Amino acid sequence: MLHAGRFVGAAVVKQLSQVASGKIAYKSRSVWNMAKDMGQRMVWVDLEMTGLDIEKDEIIEMACLITDSNLDILAEGPNLIIKQPDELLDGMSDWCKEHHGKSGLTQAVRESRITLQQAEYEFLSFIRQHTPPGVCPLAGNSVHADKKFLDKYMPRFMRHLHYRIIDVSTVKELCRRWHPVEYGLAPKKAASHRALDDIRESIKELQFYRESIFKTKTD
Repeated sequence: MLHAGRFVGAAVVKQLSQVASGKIAYKSRSVWNMAKDMGQRMVWVDLEMTGLDIEKDEIIEMACLITDSNLDILAEGPNLIIKQPDELLDGMSDWCKEHHGKSGLTQAVRESRITLQQAEYEFLSFIRQHTPPGVCPLAGNSVHADKKFLDKYMPRFMRHLHYRIIDVSTVKELCRRWHPVEYGLAPKKAASHRALDDIRESIKELQFYRESIFKTKTD
């Protein structure tokens, strides 16, 4: 096992989750603290889709990062482009055709050999290595939209997570109403519309809100 804050194997994660839940006793305070800290981790996900219609659109890219409660990145997961049929790509909206075409994602999807099932296996394996089951929330920007697609297309992945979510867009909207000065100072997005870039921007944005409006008494 490498440093506990960076990587722990799935077997160790299972043992730590049992410690945290009280299923097994552990005399070591350091092990207890490790289990407690793991329960505070956040599973950051961003999807790129062929559109927002859950009835007909599909996932074409997914990235995942794990942070601790202080928003420090502990592990970077897969960043996978998922194969979809040409007819689905050809039927995308003008907005998707423009932005996914400009970013190179559309062509990458055409060339990909990764299936949705393979992608779910890879991402589930990753979060199992770094988070206990049923404890850590899904995090992201407007992540409620991503969650709809994950619930439909990657249910096993979602069952590993807590039912709550951490949506940066909620904090943004509250900041806009209650702290307009700080809202104007928030970091601007590059709008690359690629999954991993979007996650990093979301983490950076939440770090800004944490430092500017979620102040501790000692600040």
